[in-house]
Amino acid sequence: MGRSGLALVLAILISLQGTILVRSDASDHRYKEGDHVPLYANKVGPFHNPSETYRYFDLPFCVTGNEKEKTEALGEVLNGDRLVSTPYELDFRTEKDAKLVCSRKLKKQEVAQFREAVKKDYYFQMYYDDLPIWGFIGTVDKEGKTDPSEYKYFLYKHIQFDILYNKDRVVEISARMDPNSVVDLTEDKEVDVDFRYTAKWKETDTPFEKRMEKYSQSSSLPHHLEIHWFSIINSCVTVLLLTGFLATILMRVLKNDFMKYAQDEEAADDQDETGWKYIHGDVFRFPKHKSLFAASLGSGTQLFTLTIFIFMLALVGVFYPYNRGALFTALVVIYALTSGIAGYTATSFYIQLEGSNWVRNLLLTGCLFCGPLFLMFCFLNTVAIVYSATAALPFGTILVIVLIWTLVTSPLLVLGGIAGKNSKSEFQAPVRTTKYPREIPPLPWYRSTLPQMAMAGFLPFSAIYIELYYIFASVWGHRIYTIYSILFIVFIILLIVTAFITVALTYFQLAAEDHEWWWRSFLCGGSTGLFIYGYCLYYYYARSDMSGFMQTSFFFGYMACICYGFFLMLGSVGFRASLLFVRHIYRSIKCE
Repeated sequence: MGRSGLALVLAILISLQGTILVRSDASDHRYKEGDHVPLYANKVGPFHNPSETYRYFDLPFCVTGNEKEKTEALGEVLNGDRLVSTPYELDFRTEKDAKLVCSRKLKKQEVAQFREAVKKDYYFQMYYDDLPIWGFIGTVDKEGKTDPSEYKYFLYKHIQFDILYNKDRVVEISARMDPNSVVDLTEDKEVDVDFRYTAKWKETDTPFEKRMEKYSQSSSLPHHLEIHWFSIINSCVTVLLLTGFLATILMRVLKNDFMKYAQDEEAADDQDETGWKYIHGDVFRFPKHKSLFAASLGSGTQLFTLTIFIFMLALVGVFYPYNRGALFTALVVIYALTSGIAGYTATSFYIQLEGSNWVRNLLLTGCLFCGPLFLMFCFLNTVAIVYSATAALPFGTILVIVLIWTLVTSPLLVLGGIAGKNSKSEFQAPVRTTKYPREIPPLPWYRSTLPQMAMAGFLPFSAIYIELYYIFASVWGHRIYTIYSILFIVFIILLIVTAFITVALTYFQLAAEDHEWWWRSFLCGGSTGLFIYGYCLYYYYARSDMSGFMQTSFFFGYMACICYGFFLMLGSVGFRASLLFVRHIYRSIKCE
């Protein structure tokens, strides 16, 4: 790759990791009275469509021509943040009372633009000293009116900023819209508007270090915590009962099997074998499409590692509320740095399965998750460009991501693949595989793949579905989620249940003398991802007010990629658990 390439990789990684680990309020801004503190406008958009956001000045607010765009990190751009300076002058500890920003005569099309925004419940978001502020741009008067054509639409023209400070630092800010200072937008006619603002300063004892706590308190309110803990206790009880029940059955059945097979060995040799011992010569026969299987296992292992790293960062407090773009930056960087794990896992397992074309296997591993994600991104980015939304990534950002993929992800994937090829590990099968496969006896319909996947996915999904609502309300809404410790416990429960249910179904499959368990265990483990996608349909229609083509395509498009990632991750967990179990039971008996 050369020294220049390596230097570029290091520069990208250092700059990106800086955006994850350095808190936005760590700049420790201190001000003197009268110092200029910039107020940045971020975006506007329909309140119920979190992905559909536009630049603040796409609406005809006051502009001076001196607005400057704030330089943003990769994660902020991916998050759809586009900060730009505003004409509001909120100098430190300087009070303003109904100060005029500008007087404007709104043309007919500008009135229609504002009216449409008010009709769709547009909100704005701003940042002052890295603290977020929200407000609605207008209000709809529906009182006593049943016909929507009679509704009246008003634009707020006066914002009051209430700012709390502690000595020489800003600690809190909120924006209130004056309901008595509005302009009627109901009719298509030119209107004169005086945009004004008020700034009130008040001292507080709240220390600067705790200024972000008010944003995380909403998810830690007692009634929310009660629901979270109820969800965990409910999940734990369900899981303990069912896993205990299954474990008891499995242990008893296996004990009986071991005793029976031990007696069979002492009895007459001509006695026919039955059950899972009967297929000992086929159970370790390598699966069909071994390259795809190894690639799926590699990608799933990488995504599992990525999830663990993200949880580690969350638990040490990196993703505090409104650390703009930190999660997206972390996902991009860690995914790039863990691609070697995918390469190593896939290629070493492919070699164990006596595969010969390891280069093709490595290419398949690299494209298995990134390929569908890239195609979905291309489609959704085109939709965002058509809508002129902030979700449309600029060319420079796309170039940075391509560079990361070319200079970090791909080389690490290849290095991992080469290490996996040279690992020279052999597949540890406790029994010999026969030359010709046995015929699988006819089985009832419920023992086929799809019914087994439905059974396997339902139990892990039932353990996480209550917590899913809070995650969806945070990702696809305006609720703040900060209780990562609870989420981590739920994730551990999900892994345990997935592993256990897959092992149980694998045992019943082998007991029915069906030896094609490799793909089945992967598909059964990953089937929870399909249940989560089914929950997406329920959430969209029953629990949210999202609407419009852009928001719908973003929701179902990106959730499809996330659920596909879950499918690969949990599928690899299910297969690994089944492989340990199958090796254990066949090692425990003597097979001719």
